[in-house]
Amino acid sequence: MGRHADTTSARRVQRPAPIALIVALVVVALVAGGVVWWLAGSDGSGGDCATTRTVRVTVAPELGDVAQELLAEPQDLGGGACATAEVTAQEPLQTVGDLGALEGSALPQVWVPDSSLWAVRAGDAPLDASGSMATSPVVLGTSSAAADELGWSATPPPWGEALSGARPVAVPDLAASAEGVAALAAVRSSLGGGDAADNAVVQAVLAARRGPSVTPAEALAAAQAGEAEAPLLPMSEQEVISVNRGAEDSSLVAVYPAEGSPELDYPVLRVGSASDDDRAAVDAVVRRLTSEAAGTAVLAAGFRDAEGTAPTDPGPGVREEAPEVLAVDAEQATDLLAELARLAAPSRLLTVWDVSQSMEAPAGDGTRATLMRDAALSALELLPGNAAGGVWAFAYQLQGEQDWVELAPIREMDAEVDGGTQREFLAEQFESLPDRLSPGGTGLFDTTLAAVRAARDQYDPNAVNSVVLVTDGTNEDSSGISLDELLQTLESEVDAQRPIKVIGVALGPDADVAALEEIAAATGGASYSAVDPNDLQDVLFDALRQR
Repeated sequence: MGRHADTTSARRVQRPAPIALIVALVVVALVAGGVVWWLAGSDGSGGDCATTRTVRVTVAPELGDVAQELLAEPQDLGGGACATAEVTAQEPLQTVGDLGALEGSALPQVWVPDSSLWAVRAGDAPLDASGSMATSPVVLGTSSAAADELGWSATPPPWGEALSGARPVAVPDLAASAEGVAALAAVRSSLGGGDAADNAVVQAVLAARRGPSVTPAEALAAAQAGEAEAPLLPMSEQEVISVNRGAEDSSLVAVYPAEGSPELDYPVLRVGSASDDDRAAVDAVVRRLTSEAAGTAVLAAGFRDAEGTAPTDPGPGVREEAPEVLAVDAEQATDLLAELARLAAPSRLLTVWDVSQSMEAPAGDGTRATLMRDAALSALELLPGNAAGGVWAFAYQLQGEQDWVELAPIREMDAEVDGGTQREFLAEQFESLPDRLSPGGTGLFDTTLAAVRAARDQYDPNAVNSVVLVTDGTNEDSSGISLDELLQTLESEVDAQRPIKVIGVALGPDADVAALEEIAAATGGASYSAVDPNDLQDVLFDALRQR
């Protein structure tokens, strides 16, 4: 599992400096989204099944292996019909973005996030809860030596005391971490609720971000190493078990605060309304995920069941009896998160998309261009109203001798545009990307320089200003500037009062990864690579979440 492990992946080419792109993401750990298993029996035919119905299932990453095993065999529907499952392990935040952007055929029919908090964040998405697959209390992870030194091994502290004391706290990504949000809601409850408690939580989080901070990965490493000064890390009990099982001589322990613990409840959610033909197949998958066999499987994986039964062989640092469940009001938790997002620096983002003819290459169930469109729409759903965004398209001589064209100027998401909002206008432009493909090559370097200059001309000192550049090719504009000229110009034009970071995303095996790395380095940004175009959504999501 390792939600709090180092999120650097093989797809990320260069570790970014602290960059801020999307306040709606506020921060976080993305990771294993997009891992897919096709589960239809050994020969894919469903054995003796005369007909099969495939059900799309998306689960939180830590449940991926369990769901794979449970749904490995076709589910008998009677009459020679069977249900098979296409299982995707994906971070809940990414699924929330998909629910607001993609067509029904691209969405899961069954979704198991780690917490019911996500159902509230999914807005108007049609979700129907059908039980719980597992549970896991939210605890404070630290070293056994730290727990002893603080006296918490014998007398656990209240949430408010634990997270507002002198001991450093590794604040998780509050946009993507249900554990983090639940822990803050527990602190709010511990402090008595109301406006004063809200203010105390907000001030504590913002102070932690402004001052010297420790990452979740660093806190986890210190706890495993047994450091007496190890920070505190809000995490799930199941993650404590998983981390300790995967490491020798780990000193990580779970501290269970005095009032009880919020609970990750892993709800089994039906998405949308199944057709008559699909309903029986969806019902069969839901029954399997909430069955007695599922309960046994989750206990073995370090979870508790819906009754709080102790995990099988939990190991040291985890107690057998379940803590009292501390209720978290989902609406209040969402309001608290919105307040934190409002107070954080907003993003000002210019996205620049490659529309050269090579984007028509097949990828997944569509083309590189359609994958780019879907990734852009999902990311757009995650931007808060006070974020600002604009979009360019580029190829070669799209507008006279100019390689780029502005599709939408940078404006706040909630700004009124032609009777709608900037968000809606951007969605229209993203939808049009596959229809804008142009022959003639790619003017990468001229476009990059123009985008950086345009973003700087529209700089907002109260926001984090960035350019995200997505391309599947190399510079093919022989009449434009060279890479060396581009790098020299970018470096000479750096303005400490108006910094613009370039986030380069290389799509496919033919993209010029090396050039994007150098461009990112010259601007203090980052570069990413999605060698398999099907990984674009994960890579783009990962790039945008790095704040």
